[in-house]
Amino acid sequence: MKNGNFTPRETVSELDRYIIGQHKAKRAVAIALRNRWRRQQVTNDLRDEIAPRNIIMIGPTGVGKTEIARRLAKLARAPFVKVEASKFTEVGYVGRDVESMIRDLVENAIQICEKEALEGVQTRAQDAAEERLAKMILGAQRPIVQTPQDAQPQTHQFGPLSFQITPPQQQPQPFYSDSEINDIRQKLRNGELEEAEVELDVTDTHNPFMTIFGAGGTEEVNLQDMMSQMPGFKGRTKRRRLKVPDALEVLKQQEAQKLIDHDKVQRDAVQRTEQAGIVFLDEIDKVGSDRRIGGPDVSREGVQRDLLPIVEGSTVGTKYGSVKTDHILFIAAGAFHVSKVADLIPELQGRFPIRVELDSLEKGDFIRILTEPKNALTKQYEALMATEGIEVVFEPDAVEELAGYAEEANRRSENIGARRLYTIMEALLEELSYDASERAQSKFIVDVAYVKATLDPILSNEDLAKYIL
Repeated sequence: MKNGNFTPRETVSELDRYIIGQHKAKRAVAIALRNRWRRQQVTNDLRDEIAPRNIIMIGPTGVGKTEIARRLAKLARAPFVKVEASKFTEVGYVGRDVESMIRDLVENAIQICEKEALEGVQTRAQDAAEERLAKMILGAQRPIVQTPQDAQPQTHQFGPLSFQITPPQQQPQPFYSDSEINDIRQKLRNGELEEAEVELDVTDTHNPFMTIFGAGGTEEVNLQDMMSQMPGFKGRTKRRRLKVPDALEVLKQQEAQKLIDHDKVQRDAVQRTEQAGIVFLDEIDKVGSDRRIGGPDVSREGVQRDLLPIVEGSTVGTKYGSVKTDHILFIAAGAFHVSKVADLIPELQGRFPIRVELDSLEKGDFIRILTEPKNALTKQYEALMATEGIEVVFEPDAVEELAGYAEEANRRSENIGARRLYTIMEALLEELSYDASERAQSKFIVDVAYVKATLDPILSNEDLAKYIL
């Protein structure tokens, strides 16, 4: 199943593989995702009337708000963009800048749709690339000598003026039999030509940017993209000498790009943005304010009013065409320590009917986060050290002790939730990470004694703990 065709229970189950706890938030996003599929099943006359059930997540930093939204988008294969709402309060902010989040969303959709299109032509691209490479190898074995008269200057008369142009040298196209090509193709597949080298033209991946100042603020423009819209522009290429396996991969990418319909990719991307896009508005509480007072709070309310048309539904111009935001799912998040959801303007509040509060993390949660998820931190460090031939083993008591240190560090200083585990783990294994390359292959056991010996001196010194943990 893909593209949102998951039942709510299946969605929650998938999110559980990466995120510990926060069941209420998972249920809310799972229902929102399923409602998208349900909307596509209703009659056309009613479909456009069904608005997305936007969500506000309330909870401190590091409890999983962003991760839930990001994993949801990946699960649904939906375009996703994260935006810090507070950035629109910065000096030099211009209201129309809020539309940039939709343009970024479309770019993400383009990447998704292009990747899917490329996956569908891999077999044909492989065959075409092998044939091109075989001809290049055969051509290197039977080089064609260019004669001087192949490129003689030609005289052209334009009224009273005459001038000479030297035409580009045209290499004659040699003929290679199918048996010759198939013989080279078989050698490629058998790995017999891995050390051989060929020369080919590779597109220059350096994309210069230019800053444009306009009524809508500043915007970075990719000059390569802009020039690619001009007729006859093929982009900059450079001649490179590559080993055969690398050359085959380059040729495969080139052939795949030729086989896909780029116009269809753009149309699909715009449609997917409109029907399945997810925008994560982080730090929404930073633009909330008590509307009874003036001063700087006025600018925050201004940001809310600039966000409102996008969330309500409007049309945003992009280089791929107009994009309607009516059915884009907006997930807002914030700690709401100072301001409350009620401090948002009523119009914006009304566009976020679902409110869900996330739980603060405790020691038991940290233990589970360190061990249970597919991408658990202990599993990450085990994999990293395994590349150096070192088997790292975390004893259960040591994991429990680590969780206790994380809880204590959050209590003493700023509570940053699960992010504290990253600083704890890095401090714990710093010495091993530094020496791993010189160590003989061995087993490294992380026990309670090692945890205490490493972290006690740091946590006991409050000033040191603030900087390190």
